[in-house]
Amino acid sequence: MRPILLKGHERSITVVKFNFDGDLLFTASKDHIPSVWRNENGERIGTFNGHKGTIWDLDVCRFSKRVVTASADASAKLWDCETGECIKTFVHHGPVRGAAWADGSNMFATISDPFVEHNAQISVYDVPENDDPSSYSDSPRLEIDLPKTSDGKRVNATNIVWLNLNEALFVTFDNGSIRLYDPATGEELDEFYPHEKKINRVSFNSDKTLFITSSADFTAKLYDVVDLKHLKTYKTDRPVNDAVISETKDHILLGGGQEAMSVTTTSGKVGKFETRFFHLVYEEEFGSVKGHFGPINALAINPNGRSYASGAEDGYIRLHYFDKSYLDMKDPVPEVLEEGEEDDDEMEDRESDSDSD
Repeated sequence: MRPILLKGHERSITVVKFNFDGDLLFTASKDHIPSVWRNENGERIGTFNGHKGTIWDLDVCRFSKRVVTASADASAKLWDCETGECIKTFVHHGPVRGAAWADGSNMFATISDPFVEHNAQISVYDVPENDDPSSYSDSPRLEIDLPKTSDGKRVNATNIVWLNLNEALFVTFDNGSIRLYDPATGEELDEFYPHEKKINRVSFNSDKTLFITSSADFTAKLYDVVDLKHLKTYKTDRPVNDAVISETKDHILLGGGQEAMSVTTTSGKVGKFETRFFHLVYEEEFGSVKGHFGPINALAINPNGRSYASGAEDGYIRLHYFDKSYLDMKDPVPEVLEEGEEDDDEMEDRESDSDSD
């Protein structure tokens, strides 16, 4: 596998994301400056300058015309993707943790952390593409307050995604829960607990029929979007920071590693900072790709299934192009035994029993 090392950030990577067509890679880190790279050769095309804090999340619209970024400087910014100019800044009460475009790219939603007397919030902003940016409102069309739980604990949102046709806002939390909200009224539609610990990241396949959650409880879980049914669990021996679903194969890519604060006490080998490949159906790990010197914080797979990017605590992004052997690889399918046929293992067991007799 041929990786290209993308070195354009000075601090640890927080998010990597391909656009819809898969020809551009958007990255952000704790150094305040998101970047955009060309997928085919790893060339940096440009940066988005203006934030004064860590960029926790970003999202690019369907046709790669506008980008929205979420920052710890308590603002979300809307950018022109072609020129890199800031179209508008949306000020929040606390650090902004996530941002996501709605279908149609005429509105986006953000999640922000609690700050002083302000609760955590989900905000929805209207930004019609054909309207003059000066007409965009500074205040959100909808604000959903996220008050403390009954036992007085603050619950912080970690990710936000719009479901198909903007039917609901899908929000993950640091207590292991997922909630669905009505984007028109702000009413809570559903709540369930896939994990016991913080959900670090959630990612969907391209048609949003499946989603996979990555958690600090050492597991990633695959769910059906329609009925929120739990399908598969992928177990590891370290916190999972991100997981993505391959578009062209029945494979899952997992990234993680021990917590950043304890990295210096162990070697790279012990820290296990590789990308791990699991079979989507059989939940078995069948390969891994090493290379990073710190926990992998973010993963993204190209919509065409031919490359993937990983960003880690070491400040590097590794852009990997899959070998032909991987692309042509056929997944093993368990044979269905005809009536009267015996499994090879059963036959061997029977032969060994007869030998011992």
